[in-house]
Amino acid sequence: MAGKLYIVPTPVGNLADMTPRAIETLRNASLILAEDTRTSGILMRQFDITTPLTSHHKYNEHSTADSIVTRLMGGENIALVSDAGTPGISDPGFLLSRQCRRAGIDVETLPGPTAFVPALVNSGLPCDRFVFEGFLPPKKGRTSRIETLAADQRTFILYESPLRLVKTLQQLSDACSPDRPASVSREISKIHNETVNGSLGELIEHFTVNTPRGEIVIVVGGNVSDDQPRIHQNKFKQQ
Repeated sequence: MAGKLYIVPTPVGNLADMTPRAIETLRNASLILAEDTRTSGILMRQFDITTPLTSHHKYNEHSTADSIVTRLMGGENIALVSDAGTPGISDPGFLLSRQCRRAGIDVETLPGPTAFVPALVNSGLPCDRFVFEGFLPPKKGRTSRIETLAADQRTFILYESPLRLVKTLQQLSDACSPDRPASVSREISKIHNETVNGSLGELIEHFTVNTPRGEIVIVVGGNVSDDQPRIHQNKFKQQ
């Protein structure tokens, strides 16, 4: 009988966000696939999880997926974790999940942390319909992707490095207009958790003066016509 692949979210910051079910699943697995065994090793020691760890990341997932599927077909239950959050969301996970589905192996994803959901809700922007874009292309296709997002009527969400935040906000402002409502969240669930709301122009001014640090989530309001009221006001606010 084949085993099962468990996709296990881990905290994006506060370790108290680790669920009892996630801990139990990791303890009972035959093997844990980790994006970085050093990072995950800290988490495992915190919760007294002694299951063996091995690396599974974007640089080796194509070469290791088949051997993992073979072990699962042999009856082992294997868990997949990323450095933080839910695997597959801008992290390794999709390829292995697809391979397992094609091989008829059960995949179970536990509910848990991911950075973009609290950032979206914190933004005060409409969240009934939204687009999660993840990281923009660094070069080729970046401009056209931004232009496509700028024209969309739905709220859209990006991940970004603090080193590129101001540049990206400027590119978004050029495509969307400086008065488009937006939000920047950083260090979600950590001690220095912060959300700054305002227009893209105001956010550029703020983060030009206040150098950003930590993991960044940008949320931008959709392309709403003048005769449609905006739920989010262009009023600068820092939380």
